Amino acid sequence: MSCNKTQAMVVISTEEEWSSLVCLLEENVADKEEQLSPEGHVYNLVLDDCLISLHYADVKPDMTQENISQVMNACFTSCKDGINTFLLLVPGGHYTTKQMRLLEILQAHFGTEAFKYLVVVSLEDGKVVTMLDDTLLELINTCDGRYCRMTSPSARDKVNALVSMVDYMLAESGSTGYSQSMLADAKKRSTEDTAMRMLRQKVQEAEEKVQAFQQMVAQREERRAKEVEELREKHDEERRNEAAERRQYEAKKESLEEAVVSHKAILHFQMRPEDEDDTDKMSVVLLGLSGSGKTSALRLILQRAGNQYPFTGCTDEDPQPTVVCERREVCTGGKRLILVDTPELWDEDGVVNLEQVKDCLALALPGPHIYLLVLQVGRFTQGESEMLTQLQKIFGRDAVEHSMVLFVHMNQGPQRSQRIHNYVAGAHTMLHELTRRCGSRYYELSLAKTHNGMSYPQVRQLLSGINKLVASHGGRAHVVKRFTAQELQERKKITEDVKDRAWEANFLLKDA
Repeated sequence: MSCNKTQAMVVISTEEEWSSLVCLLEENVADKEEQLSPEGHVYNLVLDDCLISLHYADVKPDMTQENISQVMNACFTSCKDGINTFLLLVPGGHYTTKQMRLLEILQAHFGTEAFKYLVVVSLEDGKVVTMLDDTLLELINTCDGRYCRMTSPSARDKVNALVSMVDYMLAESGSTGYSQSMLADAKKRSTEDTAMRMLRQKVQEAEEKVQAFQQMVAQREERRAKEVEELREKHDEERRNEAAERRQYEAKKESLEEAVVSHKAILHFQMRPEDEDDTDKMSVVLLGLSGSGKTSALRLILQRAGNQYPFTGCTDEDPQPTVVCERREVCTGGKRLILVDTPELWDEDGVVNLEQVKDCLALALPGPHIYLLVLQVGRFTQGESEMLTQLQKIFGRDAVEHSMVLFVHMNQGPQRSQRIHNYVAGAHTMLHELTRRCGSRYYELSLAKTHNGMSYPQVRQLLSGINKLVASHGGRAHVVKRFTAQELQERKKITEDVKDRAWEANFLLKDA
């Protein structure tokens, strides 16, 4: 049937609202010549000698940006003479997040120019809507008041009113609707905006690197200034001691024997062997529930630190469950890195094993400097949500200031899992709170054998984070007040003696 006028309308809606509109029109079209005839996603409706061509853009929530562009381009191509208007379908006067997302897609593809040709259509199906959402009122105001209610009893009249509204809009703007040139301009602006965003991101990343470098330099300068000040104070103290010794020697010079004894005592004091320099050591205590991957992570850190295998020896076999605290060392970056593996220090009822805690602290001497909470990616149990509470209960409330989180990937598929920052951002609220209380200091480590290459930069980043946190505390270890230093030293000696005897017994058994 020939018509004097044709209007092409692109419908932006969810699949539910589109189906509701189609049913509404079919139920209210009485004349045979006015029946709705589908052509794929194009529906033609003839009313009062006017052909209304509805083109539905079937955009799914899980579509990629490329698929969305294909659907939008196909919808635009189906309008051979261009688009007269865009219709946004809302359910019963409610502007939901789904419709907001659809408008974002419309703007991203067709540009802000599309809003000049946008009409909001409320599908009410016989229900009278007296109040509109504030967000919907703002949208209607953006569209210069173009709002139409589509109800079941008077669908035909409402469609005619919609056509009249579109005619008035086009006459007022002096155009035939959204054109190919507008689409080309929108794509050009989108490309330019994308390039500008990338450029801003690069500039921001460069600025962050500069700030990080300046912060690192400032920390080094502060540390050096502190070391110089400590050295000066030490020299002043030594000079004062030397002056006091000289006065003492002069006062007792009448007695040669006393002078000799005094001189020998001074020489003995000055020549006594110094203890090993603890400032070149950093100790890290690995904490976590059984099966969290602590031992595997410890082995991999030892292997990757300094790009060499540790002298303690590590194998590729699956590690056995940790039943006692164990200490491993490796030299990296000119320092001795001490790693202490631990079993579960508390049971399901929260009862603390004090003997294991003493062993852990004794083996961590001269630390601990860092508490490394090991969690498995994709697993977060009730017990792990209480780790910080147990940490503060055992080691003191300020232990959290020395804490970091290590997320381990036990197995990964052919493609790398999502970035750790995205994982933390979308994780359980309690896990997000755990990382926040640890100062958002979290790192990742891949334990999958098929992703060995990933572990090299991951271990470097982890060691860098450890160094930064230790430096932020002036190189000082965390002090657990419930145990004295002498008690821990004695405990360490006992632990080492037991280990030596066990080694000797194994050696004798091998020779037998």
